[in-house]
Amino acid sequence: MIFFKKILRWALIIFLVGFTALYTFYYFAVFEEGVMAGRVLSITERGMFFKTYEGKLSVESFGSLKGVSPIAETRDFSVESDETTVIKDLESAAAAGERVNLRFIRRYRTFPWRGETKYFVIGVEKTKP
Repeated sequence: MIFFKKILRWALIIFLVGFTALYTFYYFAVFEEGVMAGRVLSITERGMFFKTYEGKLSVESFGSLKGVSPIAETRDFSVESDETTVIKDLESAAAAGERVNLRFIRRYRTFPWRGETKYFVIGVEKTKP
């Protein structure tokens, strides 16, 4: 009986350590970094329990994707709530219809309190016409 309790205790410890390591990896690890260029169509605050900022970027490929609707030429992205300057820059770019370069990171997983997409904008650079 004591042997079974030791095995059960060690199995539980190993499971908790493994779960914590996997959760930490998925939460903090960055899969990809890059730049998306286009015009910000919208930036909105969404959610009932967890408020997240979600946006849509028109990549303006000017019909280079033959037979594809203009909706397919947009990219969805998220912005973390603590990135207030990025949110303000996105709102002003959307209102002015300016072309921008969005610096982003892509994460492995989504979490409801963080955003709906795996793409998170971390910087906005307005391009000159």
